[in-house]
Amino acid sequence: MDSRLLTDRMSRHVFFVLTFLVCLVMVILAVVLWIKSLPVVQATSLRDVLFTSDWNPEEGKFGLLPYMAGTVFVTALAMLLAAPMSILVAVYLSEYAPGWVRVAILPVMDVLSGIPSIVYGVVGVLVVVPAVGKFSDMLGLYSSGYSLLAGGIVLAVMVSPFIISVGREVLSTVPAGLRDASLSLGATKWQTVKFVVLRRARAGMVAAVMLGFSRAFGETIAVLMVVGNVAQIPKSLFDPAYPLPALLANKYGEMMSVPLYDSALLFSAFVLLAVVLLFNAMARLAMKMISN
Repeated sequence: MDSRLLTDRMSRHVFFVLTFLVCLVMVILAVVLWIKSLPVVQATSLRDVLFTSDWNPEEGKFGLLPYMAGTVFVTALAMLLAAPMSILVAVYLSEYAPGWVRVAILPVMDVLSGIPSIVYGVVGVLVVVPAVGKFSDMLGLYSSGYSLLAGGIVLAVMVSPFIISVGREVLSTVPAGLRDASLSLGATKWQTVKFVVLRRARAGMVAAVMLGFSRAFGETIAVLMVVGNVAQIPKSLFDPAYPLPALLANKYGEMMSVPLYDSALLFSAFVLLAVVLLFNAMARLAMKMISN
């Protein structure tokens, strides 16, 4: 056999094995977490763990409902704040900004994406938390500032650079000929962006938001520092919350002293993994439907 063909075949097999190993990591994570979670599910019930609010390890009660609610609420708030703004910024950078603005802004986006989350948390404690506290006082409400709103704001700032960077790259792949054809027919710049560019790039924009959601859903340190960490279902934006990642970070060191503690905390990790995988699968399906 020709040496070039042999090298090509070997390369193809090596790449396949490496790809398979990467995918296998996800499967191993899911299986290991589920096996470790079985004791608490068998000792109580899946319903009690997922849909009750009583967290009392000494009595064998591990209700995750307040923690799941805190995760969902703070992530949803962050995405409501970040997604529209980030998409508009991506449109500006791709379609309207002059070259010197892109040269100045894009490195800033890269730097913001690489800043450690604890730095965002510290800035959140020093700036966002006091601002939220003062805002609640203006409304006649009492809040220490450590709240769902503070967590959502900090998380929105963290995920915006990811959505902006991916969104701009997606918009830049739209062929220039489509823009020129639309403009030549008398459409304005905004009409071209709205009805041609965004329509062509909508699947990719869904992927950009999906990336931001996955980043936000599992964020731990920054949210932990500003959200208040009170195990309750928040009833307003100014109430404290307690997301699942914060529960893992705060409680994992205590797990050896109480039976089933280890299993309950690892089950919360399994829930996080399952939700992220489910959302990614739904996003992929949505992208496929939109592309068609």
